[in-house]
Amino acid sequence: MALHELDRERRTRVLENATSEFVRRGYEHASLNSIIRACGMSKSSFYHYFDSKAELFDTVVTEAMRALGSELAVPDPSELAGTEFWERVTRLVTQLLELAGRGTWTAEAGKLFYVSDTPIEHSPALRDAIAAVRDWLARALEAGRECGAVRDDLPSSLQASLVFALLRCLDDWSLHQLHEYSAPERERIARAQLRTLYRMLAPDADDAGGE
Repeated sequence: MALHELDRERRTRVLENATSEFVRRGYEHASLNSIIRACGMSKSSFYHYFDSKAELFDTVVTEAMRALGSELAVPDPSELAGTEFWERVTRLVTQLLELAGRGTWTAEAGKLFYVSDTPIEHSPALRDAIAAVRDWLARALEAGRECGAVRDDLPSSLQASLVFALLRCLDDWSLHQLHEYSAPERERIARAQLRTLYRMLAPDADDAGGE
């Protein structure tokens, strides 16, 4: 992959158009010809940079994760431990929701994780990104359990799986629906999402099931 050989404007155009096509039509039905036309490139020029649809898809995921990493201050999980655990988590989730609502191609690329025919098993970039998120989450929960900010009545592996599923649901909904709401409503929904996470994890949260 020689994406770095393109100037910034053409590189951004490729990433934006490829993301739009994959999100709109899914991986299997995405058309390389449509992407090439939208980018204003010849086929020979395009195939100089990308050998296949799979390589283009992985490039979009890799570049989106790299851009997200440059915009988002993700702390090492060990830094979350302590009395400010939930304040730090709140700041991180708030940042993520703000980025999701910007309407940039990187935010749009987040939807690729939820496209029904996304080839997770055949996409090293997507597989690695999901594994990295799972690993960070497991270590963050462990830090919270150790400092008493996260309940420890469930096996850690089960807790991590439950939280990962909840966060995927919230992220999926936010990427697809949050932009339809006004700014005050987005803030209210973000607070409600955080309360949902808190009630699931905090030892002092109301126990809806009782004892």
